[in-house]
Amino acid sequence: MGDLTILQSLYPEVLVPFEVCQEILSGGSSNFAVAEFTAANWLQKQPDPLNISPLLLNSLDIGEASVIQLALNENIPTVCIDESVGRRIARLSGLSVTGSIGILLRAKQEGYPLSIKQSIQQMINQGIRLSTTVIEFALKQAGENN
Repeated sequence: MGDLTILQSLYPEVLVPFEVCQEILSGGSSNFAVAEFTAANWLQKQPDPLNISPLLLNSLDIGEASVIQLALNENIPTVCIDESVGRRIARLSGLSVTGSIGILLRAKQEGYPLSIKQSIQQMINQGIRLSTTVIEFALKQAGENN
């Protein structure tokens, strides 16, 4: 994980809301993937804050709310959200949803040379919480559950 070139190879266009940029960068350069994010000039990092619906802000943190709002504003059909409430609200808003694990599985299916097991371990080592159910599902889908 931390290798944003996977995203670049799978998605021709990746928009990142201003609010998400601020969340990522606020942790400082020692935070997970900050250097990679800063160097990824192919990402379309939005320069201005969004006018986010209070309905979204009442249920979600600013990151998930801004991802959904940007997708709705720009008619973007698919969003990347890992948090379960955010995923549910995105679907209720008519959006398709993927997450970090979904992106990794798609990359592996498309021939990107990676180990889902190692990628999950890197995520866990960086403090990203994943349920046992999600981990088992991902390993099974990738054929790495032995």
